[in-house]
Amino acid sequence: MITTIKEAIEIVGGLSIPSKLPCYSYSIPAKRCKVGSKLRKIKGSICSNCYAHKGFYKLYPAVKLALEKRYNKMSGEQWVEGMTYLVSNKEKSGFFRWFDSGDLQDEEMLNNIVKVCLSTPNVKHWLPTKEYKIVSDYLNSGKTFPSNLIVRLSAYMLEGLPPTNLAEKLGVLTSGVSKLNYTCKAPQQKNKCEDCRLCWDKSVKNVIYHAH
Repeated sequence: MITTIKEAIEIVGGLSIPSKLPCYSYSIPAKRCKVGSKLRKIKGSICSNCYAHKGFYKLYPAVKLALEKRYNKMSGEQWVEGMTYLVSNKEKSGFFRWFDSGDLQDEEMLNNIVKVCLSTPNVKHWLPTKEYKIVSDYLNSGKTFPSNLIVRLSAYMLEGLPPTNLAEKLGVLTSGVSKLNYTCKAPQQKNKCEDCRLCWDKSVKNVIYHAH
């Protein structure tokens, strides 16, 4: 049984603290994205100009090592317990984001994330993803998402439409990216969420972010 934050950090590789967000997050290297790595080679895709391949994600060796360490830790037997302990003991805002860098790898990872969400019912979890098939396979197998997990299927292309029909069929939400027609409030708030929680709001079917 995990009894200290130090122990939990060692098991999961720690949490990330994006300056934009009002909460902690969990991230892995963007180069590990499956769909994203393919989209990165396509001009006009959101991933072709991915922020997680730039800035401190790229420049600082310590950040790169931390991201890779988390990726390697996710298959550990105590990962769910460690994440549950950290979210329960460190996240005081009541909100959490999955993958400010990186994305889902497989159904097992998604299943483990769901377990963490179920074990932290007082926290609202937001999971943006371009891995439509993983989400579809998970839900089509008869499994469900807990009420405190908000999954948003992200559009592939800049100014492109999100997969609304698929999202509605699965019962999840969507998001997209635009240079002009965005609904995210961060650009008017020094690139911070401040008191906005649109991404975690189930009544908001689609959130459009400002292109970085």
